[in-house]
Amino acid sequence: MAAGRYLFFKTPDKPDSAIAFLEKHGFSKTQIKKIIAIQPGLLYSNAEKTLLPKLEFFLSKGVSSPELTKILFCNPKILACSLEKNIVPCFNQLINVLQSDSKAMTAIKRYPFLFSRKLDAYLSPNISILRDNGVPESNIISMFNYHPISFVVNPDQFKEIVKKVKEMGFNPLVLKFILAVIVFRKVSKPAMERKFDVYKKWGWSELEIWEAFRRYPNVMETSEEKIVAIMDFLVNKMGFQSLLIANQPSVFGRSFEKRIVPRGLFAQDLLSKGLIKNLGLSTLFDTSEKVFVQMFVNKYECKAPELLLLYKEKQDLATGGKYRSG
Repeated sequence: MAAGRYLFFKTPDKPDSAIAFLEKHGFSKTQIKKIIAIQPGLLYSNAEKTLLPKLEFFLSKGVSSPELTKILFCNPKILACSLEKNIVPCFNQLINVLQSDSKAMTAIKRYPFLFSRKLDAYLSPNISILRDNGVPESNIISMFNYHPISFVVNPDQFKEIVKKVKEMGFNPLVLKFILAVIVFRKVSKPAMERKFDVYKKWGWSELEIWEAFRRYPNVMETSEEKIVAIMDFLVNKMGFQSLLIANQPSVFGRSFEKRIVPRGLFAQDLLSKGLIKNLGLSTLFDTSEKVFVQMFVNKYECKAPELLLLYKEKQDLATGGKYRSG
């Protein structure tokens, strides 16, 4: 693959060398094309001297070659960063927060653009804000590992969000506190207002919506389409009272097609057969698959040996396209 396909060079030796280097290290032609389009200066670099040490650094931290290719393809700017001045200090900052190389690398894999952020200006102050408000270190590490970008924001803005969450009555010692902070970081005010409108259409008052948020902050992260699909199925198909769902909002964190629909349809069959009299939302949707099968399939196998097959049919029906959340 000649570099001339990307840019014109009078002396293409060095550009072609850079292309060959990337191909050698597992990058496809399509990936290389995108990388060079974003960072054309890489074609001028001495690949063995400037690019190889960066790849070796990441590989030394336990990332696999395919994972590294994915990281660099997602954020090609990493290849243009200084190893000593940017990459290593950034990685060290992540280690200081997460207390392990592997967790730091996990955060990078989830959000490769961390190397493009000023972590010293954002990350450290925001971690300190959480600590000063009594959030346990274990909760900070756990949530940062899954939502690293939510911590990289102007400290003044982050401080206001933490203050708001505290004023709402969330306990800093409980994981829900930092979950609520992350939701306020990820969901814009207009998007949150639209979700409020959807919940109100199902009879929830503003007070009941905020109470549902306190119980399960992710109610504001669920898409409007999924909210409508879940409410329609549980209220109109299964007959649950709308406000009962407001009191047990964790259902919005479950997969509509893979959990809610098959279990809901199966529960209706159990009711029609007289094997059960009623079911709570939490019991029905919050239990693990193993526990659910033990409680509602294996338990009644003697009375209705066809239940396991019936449950699998409901799963196939749910994932086959009839029930979709959006």
